[in-house]
Amino acid sequence: MTFRAWAGGLMTALAVLSAAPTFAGGGRTDDARHEAGRKIYNFRCYFCHGYSGDAKTLATTYLAPKPRDFTRDDEKSISRKQMVDAVRDGKPGTAMKGFKGIISESDIELVVDFVRVEFIRGKAENTRYHTAANGWPNHERNKLAFPFASGKIPLDRPWEQLNPDEQRGKRLFLTTCISCHDHARTEDPGPVWGGRPLSYPRNHFDPGDYTSAPPTKVDAIASASPYQLHDVVPEVAGLSPGEKRGEKLYQANCAFCHGATGTGKNWIGSFMEPHPRDLTDPAFMRDMTRGRLAHTIREGLPNTSMPAWKSVLKADEIDAIVAYVSRVFHPVKP
Repeated sequence: MTFRAWAGGLMTALAVLSAAPTFAGGGRTDDARHEAGRKIYNFRCYFCHGYSGDAKTLATTYLAPKPRDFTRDDEKSISRKQMVDAVRDGKPGTAMKGFKGIISESDIELVVDFVRVEFIRGKAENTRYHTAANGWPNHERNKLAFPFASGKIPLDRPWEQLNPDEQRGKRLFLTTCISCHDHARTEDPGPVWGGRPLSYPRNHFDPGDYTSAPPTKVDAIASASPYQLHDVVPEVAGLSPGEKRGEKLYQANCAFCHGATGTGKNWIGSFMEPHPRDLTDPAFMRDMTRGRLAHTIREGLPNTSMPAWKSVLKADEIDAIVAYVSRVFHPVKP
């Protein structure tokens, strides 16, 4: 049985509250409604907030700000309306995305009411992942690895500082648990990785080192992937400071879908539907204005994969991208 099927079919016996819960909005709800909320939560919310709403998750170790720990709330510290609004519209400046258009308004209310009863009021444990029903019989046999999975013992603690049982637990974690739990917790996380988005599959060829000085490049046309051509940043002399700033912002934020060349003919753009706009296309760009392009970047385009960047990019950064597009891809009218 798959986890999704199992989570979707949880029986009422798993609920910590035996009586039909009463919501802040008044009235009682039956077990079926509560379990419907659990199904939504276990499918969409657990990765960040944890199965028991306590945010003890791998995601919590690398998200800032951290996901909300609902078990630390009471029914006065956060209202039902605040929670419904947050699930529907998201929380700017956090990893909490809005679910409007993804799940229905009634499902939003179901999952909020579930969280308020199960975690905020009941401080309940909810669902365990490592169960026999989910394909994990006798999971306790792996208990020596639990301190590393939970972060109680950091994974980079030197071997010589671990007792024999802890050493066995670390070996078990490294061979069995790490693919899902990642490094759980380390005392020294190491350097922050940097990278440049590449949309094409790397079929055993060298894309070149664009971070070296001077950059080491390969012949895009002769390479193993026809898409690499559209991930090579155009070389344009004489860019103004604003246009150079726009180049940096565009290549970091927009090139993944539109390609470094602005054509949308890169790997990702080739199968997105509808395709990302070809910013070099004279027919499309002929009537494009700076205001219209800035508005599209800021607000996004409904029914496409073009998101709204207003919570990510500042107004002057959007203006810099527009200036870069106008200079490098196709002139944009004032």
